Amino acid sequence: MSQRLDPNPVEPDEAGARLDKWLAAHLPELSRTRIKSLIEEGQVSSAGVTIADPSHRVKSGQSYTVGVPPDRPAEPEAQAIALDVVYEDEDLIVINKPAGMVVHPAPGNLDETLVNALLAHCGESLAGIGGVKRPGIVHRLDKDTSGLMVAAKTDIAHRSLSAQFAAHSLERAYQALVWGLPNPSKGEIEGNIGRNPRDRKKMAVVKGGGKTALTRYEVLKTFGGGAVSLVECRLATGRTHQIRVHMTSKGHPLVGDPVYGRGRAGKIAGLSLEARQALAGFSRQALHAYLLGFSHPTKGGMVRFESSMAPDINALISTLEEM
Repeated sequence: MSQRLDPNPVEPDEAGARLDKWLAAHLPELSRTRIKSLIEEGQVSSAGVTIADPSHRVKSGQSYTVGVPPDRPAEPEAQAIALDVVYEDEDLIVINKPAGMVVHPAPGNLDETLVNALLAHCGESLAGIGGVKRPGIVHRLDKDTSGLMVAAKTDIAHRSLSAQFAAHSLERAYQALVWGLPNPSKGEIEGNIGRNPRDRKKMAVVKGGGKTALTRYEVLKTFGGGAVSLVECRLATGRTHQIRVHMTSKGHPLVGDPVYGRGRAGKIAGLSLEARQALAGFSRQALHAYLLGFSHPTKGGMVRFESSMAPDINALISTLEEM
């Protein structure tokens, strides 16, 4: 049975606001994404007239009624795929994503994704949260990046976590193996990121466009006299391929990166044969999201999670340490 919500009429100082934004402010139990979807589905009306435009400007004194139908099953199918659950409560779930797992279904990867696994693990509680195609997802990691991710299980959690990601107020740190030795050993990389004008399938640091991006890095360890370095990267923003693009722009692409690291193996002549073979055979970007901290959507206070280095990167580091 559908639920009917009737927020208070529009106040004079609220006149002119977008309908989806105004409703989101008055219905905290629903995310703005969910509200926008309900508007477009014809579930919002004023004085008996359906309003299907999320950008409709509200007027002082107007009243709105929102119909919330029962959660419908998400289009992706639930699939029983094992998950490495780091933390879970009624609002959210934190998982340690393995390299090779796509986050949500897309052409070329329609199943066996994190979304498919979450639907099976969380059941109906996840369906419809944050959108049908990507239920619960508030951020993502590239397919071949391993590490910590959080997913929302309620609209309130989705709203809160999405806002924190948008405001870049979370704590996120990664560890990566890069070619060479960055100089200085600790610093910032700043540069707008947008589509590479010469290859639209890639991202790049661009001038006169793109989105502002800032990465803070620190060298943790070096191998082979600086042939390879272990670095920590902390994101002040969250752009597509940000760490991979920024480190490449500094001349230190990630080991194994099939997109940005080709032909950039650096000076490896001084490495042992075993180390050279291990590096050459590493077939994915050596990037692991090891730390994730955020404000809990309902319990308040910061929560912080850490993940041990992915087994394949850890094995590569061990080989490099044995030189």
